[in-house]
Amino acid sequence: MASSFPTYPLQQTADLAPVLDAIGDARVVLLGEASHGTHEYYTWRAALSKRLIQEKGFQFIAVEGDWPDCFAVNAAIKQDEVSYGSAAQLLQTFDRWPTWMWGNWEIAALVDWLHRHNLRQPAEQRVGFYGLDVYSLWESLQAVLQYVEKQGDGAVTAARRAFSCFEPYSTDPQEYARAVAFVSEDCQDEVTAVLRALRTQTLQQPAVGLPERELAFGAEQNALVAVNAERYYKAMLRGGGASWNVRDEHMMETLTRLLDLHGPDSKAIIWAHNTHIGDARFTDMRREDMVNIGQLAREQLGRDKVFSVGFGSYQGSVIAGKAWGAPLESMTVPAATRGSWEHQLHSQLGGDNALLLSSELKQIDSLSKAQGHRAIGVVYRPQFEQFGNYVPSVIPERYDAFLFFDKTRALHPLNIHPAEKGPPDLYPWGE
Repeated sequence: MASSFPTYPLQQTADLAPVLDAIGDARVVLLGEASHGTHEYYTWRAALSKRLIQEKGFQFIAVEGDWPDCFAVNAAIKQDEVSYGSAAQLLQTFDRWPTWMWGNWEIAALVDWLHRHNLRQPAEQRVGFYGLDVYSLWESLQAVLQYVEKQGDGAVTAARRAFSCFEPYSTDPQEYARAVAFVSEDCQDEVTAVLRALRTQTLQQPAVGLPERELAFGAEQNALVAVNAERYYKAMLRGGGASWNVRDEHMMETLTRLLDLHGPDSKAIIWAHNTHIGDARFTDMRREDMVNIGQLAREQLGRDKVFSVGFGSYQGSVIAGKAWGAPLESMTVPAATRGSWEHQLHSQLGGDNALLLSSELKQIDSLSKAQGHRAIGVVYRPQFEQFGNYVPSVIPERYDAFLFFDKTRALHPLNIHPAEKGPPDLYPWGE
Protein backbone atom coordinates (compact mmCIF):
# COMPACT_ATOMS: atom_id res chain seq x y z
CA MET A 1 0.00 0.00 0.00
CA ALA A 2 1.33 3.45 -0.98
CA SER A 3 2.32 5.86 1.78
CA SER A 4 0.03 8.78 2.57
CA PHE A 5 1.91 12.08 2.52
CA PRO A 6 1.11 14.81 5.08
CA THR A 7 -0.22 17.81 3.14
CA TYR A 8 -1.77 21.24 3.66
CA PRO A 9 -4.48 22.77 1.42
CA LEU A 10 -3.35 25.29 -1.18
CA GLN A 11 -6.19 27.41 -2.50
CA GLN A 12 -5.45 31.00 -1.50
CA THR A 13 -2.55 33.16 -0.32
CA ALA A 14 -3.45 32.64 3.32
CA ASP A 15 -2.70 28.93 2.84
CA LEU A 16 1.01 29.78 2.55
CA ALA A 17 1.19 30.27 6.33
CA PRO A 18 2.77 26.84 7.04
CA VAL A 19 5.65 27.46 4.64
CA LEU A 20 6.19 30.98 5.98
CA ASP A 21 6.41 29.54 9.49
CA ALA A 22 8.86 26.88 8.27
CA ILE A 23 11.03 29.52 6.55
CA GLY A 24 11.53 31.16 9.94
CA ASP A 25 14.68 33.28 9.98
CA ALA A 26 16.19 31.93 6.75
CA ARG A 27 18.26 34.52 4.90
CA VAL A 28 17.76 33.11 1.40
CA VAL A 29 14.54 31.59 0.06
CA LEU A 30 14.79 29.80 -3.29
CA LEU A 31 11.54 29.43 -5.24
CA GLY A 32 11.56 26.92 -8.06
CA GLU A 33 9.43 25.94 -11.03
CA ALA A 34 9.08 22.71 -12.99
CA SER A 35 8.88 24.63 -16.27
CA HIS A 36 9.62 28.11 -17.58
CA GLY A 37 6.11 28.59 -18.94
CA THR A 38 3.47 27.80 -16.31
CA HIS A 39 1.04 30.43 -14.97
CA GLU A 40 0.67 28.94 -11.49
CA TYR A 41 4.40 28.79 -10.83
CA TYR A 42 4.78 32.51 -11.52
CA THR A 43 1.70 33.69 -9.66
CA TRP A 44 2.31 31.58 -6.55
CA ARG A 45 5.98 32.56 -6.45
CA ALA A 46 4.82 36.16 -6.65
CA ALA A 47 2.31 35.62 -3.85
CA LEU A 48 4.94 34.05 -1.60
CA SER A 49 7.50 36.73 -2.50
CA LYS A 50 5.09 39.52 -1.58
CA ARG A 51 4.51 37.99 1.84
CA LEU A 52 8.24 37.52 2.39
CA ILE A 53 8.83 41.17 1.50
CA GLN A 54 5.98 42.53 3.61
CA GLU A 55 6.15 40.22 6.61
CA LYS A 56 9.81 39.19 6.83
CA GLY A 57 11.68 42.14 5.33
CA PHE A 58 13.22 40.48 2.26
CA GLN A 59 15.05 43.12 0.22
CA PHE A 60 15.37 41.81 -3.31
CA ILE A 61 14.34 39.20 -5.84
CA ALA A 62 17.07 37.69 -8.04
CA VAL A 63 15.97 35.61 -11.01
CA GLU A 64 17.29 33.24 -13.66
CA GLY A 65 17.62 36.11 -16.10
CA ASP A 66 20.27 38.33 -17.70
CA TRP A 67 21.84 41.03 -15.55
CA PRO A 68 21.44 44.01 -17.98
CA ASP A 69 17.75 43.34 -18.66
CA CYS A 70 16.88 42.76 -15.01
CA PHE A 71 18.89 45.79 -13.91
CA ALA A 72 16.74 47.95 -16.20
CA VAL A 73 13.67 46.61 -14.37
CA ASN A 74 15.40 47.19 -11.03
CA ALA A 75 16.06 50.84 -11.89
CA ALA A 76 12.49 51.37 -13.09
CA ILE A 77 10.73 49.95 -10.02
CA LYS A 78 12.80 52.19 -7.74
CA GLN A 79 11.82 55.42 -9.49
CA ASP A 80 9.26 57.77 -7.99
CA GLU A 81 7.60 58.28 -11.37
CA VAL A 82 6.61 55.73 -14.02
CA SER A 83 8.83 56.88 -16.89
CA TYR A 84 8.80 53.60 -18.78
CA GLY A 85 5.21 53.75 -20.01
CA SER A 86 3.87 50.46 -18.70
CA ALA A 87 5.27 47.28 -17.20
CA ALA A 88 4.56 45.50 -20.50
CA GLN A 89 6.64 48.10 -22.36
CA LEU A 90 9.44 47.85 -19.81
CA LEU A 91 9.61 44.06 -20.20
CA GLN A 92 10.30 44.41 -23.94
CA THR A 93 13.95 44.52 -22.82
CA PHE A 94 13.77 40.71 -22.47
CA ASP A 95 14.33 40.05 -26.17
CA ARG A 96 16.61 37.05 -25.80
CA TRP A 97 14.88 33.76 -26.67
CA PRO A 98 13.03 32.44 -24.67
CA THR A 99 11.44 35.88 -24.39
CA TRP A 100 8.41 34.59 -22.47
CA MET A 101 10.44 33.62 -19.38
CA TRP A 102 10.39 37.20 -18.09
CA GLY A 103 8.39 38.93 -20.80
CA ASN A 104 4.92 37.87 -19.65
CA TRP A 105 1.83 39.38 -18.05
CA GLU A 106 2.47 37.58 -14.77
CA ILE A 107 5.81 39.38 -14.37
CA ALA A 108 4.23 42.65 -15.54
CA ALA A 109 1.78 42.39 -12.62
CA LEU A 110 4.67 41.77 -10.21
CA VAL A 111 6.59 44.76 -11.61
CA ASP A 112 3.57 47.01 -11.00
CA TRP A 113 3.25 45.69 -7.44
CA LEU A 114 6.96 46.20 -6.71
CA HIS A 115 6.81 49.79 -7.95
CA ARG A 116 3.76 50.58 -5.81
CA HIS A 117 5.41 48.94 -2.80
CA ASN A 118 8.64 50.88 -3.35
CA LEU A 119 6.86 54.23 -3.52
CA ARG A 120 6.07 53.82 0.18
CA GLN A 121 9.73 53.11 1.07
CA PRO A 122 12.77 55.39 1.44
CA ALA A 123 15.38 55.00 -1.31
CA GLU A 124 17.66 52.85 0.84
CA GLN A 125 14.90 50.32 1.52
CA ARG A 126 13.37 49.87 -1.93
CA VAL A 127 13.08 46.26 -3.07
CA GLY A 128 15.38 45.28 -5.94
CA PHE A 129 15.05 42.98 -8.96
CA TYR A 130 18.24 41.46 -10.35
CA GLY A 131 19.46 38.85 -12.85
CA LEU A 132 21.65 35.91 -11.88
CA ASP A 133 22.50 34.50 -15.29
CA VAL A 134 25.63 34.53 -17.40
CA TYR A 135 24.47 34.61 -21.04
CA SER A 136 24.72 38.37 -21.75
CA LEU A 137 28.39 38.62 -22.72
CA TRP A 138 27.99 41.21 -25.48
CA GLU A 139 25.23 43.20 -23.77
CA SER A 140 27.23 43.35 -20.54
CA LEU A 141 30.35 44.55 -22.37
CA GLN A 142 28.32 47.30 -24.02
CA ALA A 143 26.91 48.34 -20.64
CA VAL A 144 30.39 48.47 -19.09
CA LEU A 145 31.73 50.58 -21.95
CA GLN A 146 28.83 53.03 -21.70
CA TYR A 147 29.34 53.32 -17.94
CA VAL A 148 33.10 53.93 -17.97
CA GLU A 149 32.95 56.38 -20.88
CA LYS A 150 30.33 58.41 -19.00
CA GLN A 151 32.48 58.29 -15.85
CA GLY A 152 35.64 59.13 -17.78
CA ASP A 153 37.77 56.97 -15.54
CA GLY A 154 40.77 54.69 -15.80
CA ALA A 155 38.73 51.64 -16.82
CA VAL A 156 37.96 53.11 -20.25
CA THR A 157 41.08 51.71 -21.93
CA ALA A 158 40.50 48.19 -20.57
CA ALA A 159 36.82 48.25 -21.57
CA ARG A 160 37.63 49.40 -25.12
CA ARG A 161 40.23 46.65 -25.51
CA ALA A 162 37.76 43.99 -24.38
CA PHE A 163 35.07 45.36 -26.67
CA SER A 164 37.46 45.33 -29.63
CA CYS A 165 38.57 41.78 -28.84
CA PHE A 166 35.03 40.44 -29.19
CA GLU A 167 33.92 42.73 -32.01
CA PRO A 168 35.13 40.47 -34.87
CA TYR A 169 32.67 37.77 -33.77
CA SER A 170 29.60 39.82 -34.71
CA THR A 171 28.18 39.87 -31.16
CA ASP A 172 27.80 36.08 -31.31
CA PRO A 173 29.50 34.46 -28.28
CA GLN A 174 29.11 31.00 -29.78
CA GLU A 175 31.05 32.11 -32.87
CA TYR A 176 33.73 33.42 -30.51
CA ALA A 177 33.88 30.08 -28.67
CA ARG A 178 34.23 28.16 -31.93
CA ALA A 179 36.95 30.52 -33.17
CA VAL A 180 39.15 30.19 -30.08
CA ALA A 181 38.52 26.51 -29.40
CA PHE A 182 41.71 25.29 -31.06
CA VAL A 183 44.04 28.26 -30.71
CA SER A 184 45.77 29.84 -27.74
CA GLU A 185 44.45 33.36 -28.38
CA ASP A 186 41.22 34.41 -26.72
CA CYS A 187 39.71 37.40 -24.88
CA GLN A 188 40.04 36.07 -21.34
CA ASP A 189 42.78 38.50 -20.33
CA GLU A 190 40.86 41.47 -21.73
CA VAL A 191 37.64 40.85 -19.80
CA THR A 192 39.58 40.06 -16.63
CA ALA A 193 41.40 43.39 -16.97
CA VAL A 194 38.07 45.24 -17.13
CA LEU A 195 36.84 43.60 -13.95
CA ARG A 196 40.13 44.34 -12.18
CA ALA A 197 40.03 48.00 -13.27
CA LEU A 198 36.46 48.48 -12.05
CA ARG A 199 37.21 46.85 -8.70
CA THR A 200 40.23 49.12 -8.24
CA GLN A 201 38.07 52.13 -9.03
CA THR A 202 35.47 51.06 -6.46
CA LEU A 203 38.14 50.83 -3.77
CA GLN A 204 39.57 54.23 -4.67
CA GLN A 205 36.21 56.01 -5.04
CA PRO A 206 33.71 54.30 -2.73
CA ALA A 207 30.10 55.40 -3.33
CA VAL A 208 27.90 56.63 -0.47
CA GLY A 209 24.36 55.29 -0.06
CA LEU A 210 22.76 52.23 -1.66
CA PRO A 211 21.45 53.96 -4.82
CA GLU A 212 24.94 55.28 -5.65
CA ARG A 213 26.70 52.04 -4.65
CA GLU A 214 24.26 50.11 -6.82
CA LEU A 215 25.30 51.92 -10.00
CA ALA A 216 28.97 51.09 -9.47
CA PHE A 217 27.99 47.56 -8.43
CA GLY A 218 25.98 47.16 -11.67
CA ALA A 219 28.96 48.08 -13.82
CA GLU A 220 31.25 45.73 -11.92
CA GLN A 221 28.64 42.98 -12.19
CA ASN A 222 28.49 43.41 -15.97
CA ALA A 223 32.27 42.98 -16.05
CA LEU A 224 31.95 39.83 -13.93
CA VAL A 225 29.27 38.53 -16.32
CA ALA A 226 31.67 39.08 -19.23
CA VAL A 227 34.45 37.16 -17.44
CA ASN A 228 32.23 34.21 -16.59
CA ALA A 229 30.34 34.27 -19.88
CA GLU A 230 33.64 33.99 -21.74
CA ARG A 231 34.38 30.88 -19.64
CA TYR A 232 30.83 29.57 -20.08
CA TYR A 233 30.74 29.68 -23.88
CA LYS A 234 34.13 27.96 -24.20
CA ALA A 235 33.03 25.26 -21.72
CA MET A 236 29.73 24.82 -23.56
CA LEU A 237 31.57 23.97 -26.76
CA ARG A 238 33.54 21.24 -24.95
CA GLY A 239 30.32 19.60 -23.70
CA GLY A 240 29.67 17.78 -20.44
CA GLY A 241 28.62 19.42 -17.19
CA ALA A 242 31.38 22.04 -17.03
CA SER A 243 29.31 24.85 -18.57
CA TRP A 244 26.41 24.12 -16.22
CA ASN A 245 28.76 24.46 -13.26
CA VAL A 246 30.23 27.73 -14.56
CA ARG A 247 26.71 29.08 -14.83
CA ASP A 248 25.48 28.05 -11.37
CA GLU A 249 28.72 29.06 -9.69
CA HIS A 250 28.23 32.48 -11.29
CA MET A 251 24.67 32.57 -9.92
CA MET A 252 25.99 31.85 -6.43
CA GLU A 253 28.75 34.43 -6.75
CA THR A 254 26.17 37.00 -7.85
CA LEU A 255 23.88 36.13 -4.94
CA THR A 256 26.76 36.54 -2.48
CA ARG A 257 27.67 39.90 -3.97
CA LEU A 258 24.07 41.10 -3.77
CA LEU A 259 23.79 40.05 -0.14
CA ASP A 260 26.99 41.96 0.61
CA LEU A 261 25.69 45.01 -1.27
CA HIS A 262 22.54 45.11 0.84
CA GLY A 263 24.29 44.61 4.16
CA PRO A 264 24.90 41.93 6.81
CA ASP A 265 21.21 41.52 7.64
CA SER A 266 20.01 41.34 4.02
CA LYS A 267 17.56 38.71 2.80
CA ALA A 268 17.14 37.39 -0.75
CA ILE A 269 14.44 35.65 -2.77
CA ILE A 270 15.64 33.56 -5.73
CA TRP A 271 13.45 32.56 -8.69
CA ALA A 272 14.87 29.78 -10.88
CA HIS A 273 14.05 26.36 -12.29
CA ASN A 274 13.85 23.45 -9.85
CA THR A 275 17.02 22.09 -11.44
CA HIS A 276 18.87 25.15 -10.12
CA ILE A 277 17.28 25.64 -6.70
CA GLY A 278 16.78 22.01 -5.56
CA ASP A 279 20.01 20.68 -4.03
CA ALA A 280 21.85 18.82 -6.84
CA ARG A 281 23.39 16.34 -4.37
CA PHE A 282 19.99 14.66 -4.05
CA THR A 283 19.47 14.11 -7.78
CA ASP A 284 21.30 12.23 -10.53
CA MET A 285 23.15 15.47 -11.31
CA ARG A 286 25.60 14.40 -8.61
CA ARG A 287 26.83 11.48 -10.76
CA GLU A 288 27.88 14.00 -13.43
CA ASP A 289 29.70 16.18 -10.86
CA MET A 290 27.18 18.97 -11.50
CA VAL A 291 26.38 21.53 -8.82
CA ASN A 292 23.67 24.16 -8.57
CA ILE A 293 22.84 27.28 -6.62
CA GLY A 294 20.62 25.29 -4.25
CA GLN A 295 23.56 23.12 -3.21
CA LEU A 296 26.09 25.96 -3.15
CA ALA A 297 23.86 28.22 -1.06
CA ARG A 298 23.41 25.50 1.57
CA GLU A 299 27.14 24.79 1.63
CA GLN A 300 28.31 28.42 1.77
CA LEU A 301 25.59 30.08 3.86
CA GLY A 302 24.53 27.17 6.07
CA ARG A 303 21.52 24.93 5.64
CA ASP A 304 19.58 26.71 8.41
CA LYS A 305 19.95 30.00 6.49
CA VAL A 306 18.63 28.64 3.18
CA PHE A 307 15.09 27.46 2.42
CA SER A 308 14.26 25.86 -0.93
CA VAL A 309 10.70 25.47 -2.28
CA GLY A 310 10.09 23.11 -5.20
CA PHE A 311 7.10 23.39 -7.54
CA GLY A 312 5.38 20.77 -9.68
CA SER A 313 2.15 19.70 -11.36
CA TYR A 314 0.38 16.62 -12.65
CA GLN A 315 -1.00 17.85 -15.99
CA GLY A 316 -2.10 20.97 -17.86
CA SER A 317 -0.50 23.26 -20.44
CA VAL A 318 2.79 25.14 -20.79
CA ILE A 319 4.54 27.68 -23.02
CA ALA A 320 7.66 26.23 -24.66
CA GLY A 321 9.34 25.75 -28.04
CA LYS A 322 9.88 22.53 -29.98
CA ALA A 323 13.53 23.45 -30.58
CA TRP A 324 15.95 26.14 -29.48
CA GLY A 325 14.83 29.42 -31.07
CA ALA A 326 11.54 27.94 -32.34
CA PRO A 327 8.29 29.93 -32.03
CA LEU A 328 6.67 29.67 -28.63
CA GLU A 329 3.64 27.42 -28.37
CA SER A 330 1.04 26.54 -25.79
CA MET A 331 1.57 22.79 -25.40
CA THR A 332 -0.39 20.15 -23.54
CA VAL A 333 1.41 18.69 -20.53
CA PRO A 334 0.28 15.05 -20.31
CA ALA A 335 -0.57 13.27 -17.09
CA ALA A 336 2.62 12.51 -15.16
CA THR A 337 4.05 9.03 -15.62
CA ARG A 338 2.94 6.31 -13.22
CA GLY A 339 5.04 6.11 -10.07
CA SER A 340 6.47 9.62 -10.44
CA TRP A 341 6.34 12.12 -7.57
CA GLU A 342 3.60 14.05 -9.35
CA HIS A 343 1.55 10.90 -10.05
CA GLN A 344 1.73 9.86 -6.39
CA LEU A 345 0.45 13.26 -5.27
CA HIS A 346 -2.35 13.21 -7.82
CA SER A 347 -3.41 9.74 -6.72
CA GLN A 348 -3.59 10.80 -3.08
CA LEU A 349 -5.15 14.23 -3.53
CA GLY A 350 -7.64 13.41 -6.29
CA GLY A 351 -7.19 16.70 -8.14
CA ASP A 352 -6.52 19.09 -5.24
CA ASN A 353 -3.50 21.34 -4.86
CA ALA A 354 -1.31 20.96 -1.79
CA LEU A 355 1.63 22.29 0.19
CA LEU A 356 4.09 19.81 1.70
CA LEU A 357 6.89 20.33 4.22
CA SER A 358 10.05 18.25 4.00
CA SER A 359 10.40 18.11 7.77
CA GLU A 360 7.26 15.94 7.77
CA LEU A 361 8.09 14.00 4.59
CA LYS A 362 11.41 12.80 6.04
CA GLN A 363 9.47 10.44 8.30
CA ILE A 364 8.26 8.43 5.26
CA ASP A 365 10.63 5.58 4.37
CA SER A 366 9.68 5.41 0.69
CA LEU A 367 10.79 9.04 0.15
CA SER A 368 14.34 8.27 1.27
CA LYS A 369 14.74 6.71 -2.19
CA ALA A 370 14.81 8.69 -5.44
CA GLN A 371 11.47 9.47 -7.09
CA GLY A 372 11.01 10.47 -10.73
CA HIS A 373 10.26 14.21 -10.65
CA ARG A 374 9.17 16.03 -13.82
CA ALA A 375 11.23 18.93 -15.21
CA ILE A 376 10.26 20.80 -18.39
CA GLY A 377 12.70 23.17 -20.10
CA VAL A 378 12.17 25.96 -22.62
CA VAL A 379 12.48 23.25 -25.26
CA TYR A 380 9.77 20.64 -24.78
CA ARG A 381 8.37 17.72 -26.73
CA PRO A 382 5.52 16.24 -24.70
CA GLN A 383 5.47 12.98 -26.67
CA PHE A 384 9.04 12.22 -25.55
CA GLU A 385 8.96 13.50 -21.98
CA GLN A 386 9.12 10.09 -20.34
CA PHE A 387 12.57 9.59 -21.88
CA GLY A 388 14.25 12.74 -20.60
CA ASN A 389 12.06 14.95 -18.44
CA TYR A 390 12.11 13.13 -15.10
CA VAL A 391 14.92 13.84 -12.66
CA PRO A 392 15.44 11.14 -10.00
CA SER A 393 15.16 13.07 -6.71
CA VAL A 394 15.17 12.43 -2.98
CA ILE A 395 12.38 14.95 -2.51
CA PRO A 396 12.62 15.75 1.25
CA GLU A 397 16.36 16.41 0.92
CA ARG A 398 16.28 18.21 -2.41
CA TYR A 399 13.74 20.75 -1.12
CA ASP A 400 12.54 22.12 2.21
CA ALA A 401 8.94 22.46 0.99
CA PHE A 402 6.96 21.64 -2.12
CA LEU A 403 3.97 23.32 -3.80
CA PHE A 404 1.89 20.94 -5.92
CA PHE A 405 -0.70 22.00 -8.49
CA ASP A 406 -2.75 19.21 -9.96
CA LYS A 407 -3.70 21.03 -13.18
CA THR A 408 -1.85 24.05 -14.48
CA ARG A 409 -2.22 26.58 -17.29
CA ALA A 410 0.26 28.11 -19.69
CA LEU A 411 1.48 31.56 -18.73
CA HIS A 412 0.63 34.63 -20.82
CA PRO A 413 3.56 35.84 -22.96
CA LEU A 414 3.98 39.41 -24.13
CA ASN A 415 4.40 39.99 -27.84
CA ILE A 416 8.20 40.29 -28.02
CA HIS A 417 10.19 39.54 -31.16
CA PRO A 418 13.27 37.59 -30.08
CA ALA A 419 16.68 38.90 -31.11
CA GLU A 420 19.13 36.56 -32.82
CA LYS A 421 21.24 35.76 -29.77
CA GLY A 422 21.64 33.13 -27.11
CA PRO A 423 23.07 29.67 -26.53
CA PRO A 424 21.33 26.36 -27.25
CA ASP A 425 19.50 24.49 -24.52
CA LEU A 426 21.90 21.76 -23.41
CA TYR A 427 19.63 19.91 -21.01
CA PRO A 428 16.14 18.46 -21.70
CA TRP A 429 14.87 19.33 -18.22
CA GLY A 430 15.80 22.97 -17.95
CA GLU A 431 17.51 25.86 -19.62
